[in-house]
Amino acid sequence: MEVQIVSDRRRAGYARRRMADFTARCRAGGLAVTPQRLAIIAALLGATDHPRAEKIFALVRKRHAHISLATVHRTLETLCRIGEARKVTMLHDSARYDGNLDPHHHVVCVHCRRVRDVDVRDAETSGLERLIGDHPALAGFRPLGWSLEIQALCDSCADKKAAAQNPSGRRAAATRRGEPRRAL
Repeated sequence: MEVQIVSDRRRAGYARRRMADFTARCRAGGLAVTPQRLAIIAALLGATDHPRAEKIFALVRKRHAHISLATVHRTLETLCRIGEARKVTMLHDSARYDGNLDPHHHVVCVHCRRVRDVDVRDAETSGLERLIGDHPALAGFRPLGWSLEIQALCDSCADKKAAAQNPSGRRAAATRRGEPRRAL
């Protein structure tokens, strides 16, 4: 089984492919294609950080000065409803949005809330699909989908925490002796 963070380069290629077909999919679904909707989906697909509506609003407002935050919220909800986006809402956090509809999971920094896409695959099928698919513990349920959220501390936050705990700037004794650094 292979686990890897989805690279920005791979995500950019995915975004270009999705954007190229967005207009046709909207028209096929009976949804008007407006400049604001195009700008919102472009901002969402261009983001790798699973932005909140407020961030998308700030990005879109640069080109569409009269757009409102309410319009951005409504459009994001519409995009989720028609399957063009999905909501990634971590426990006790406000809604964040993801334009990547390929099966994937997330790693979330518990301190700064940075989110990155994680791909879990093996040679035959998705590792979770094999585990969850027809698992007897889920008797009476038909799984429609699943998402794994890995809670972690990103390197930047871990370094800041280590620096705050060790203001002298010297490395910890365990690290000097060649022992691995423990997760904070």
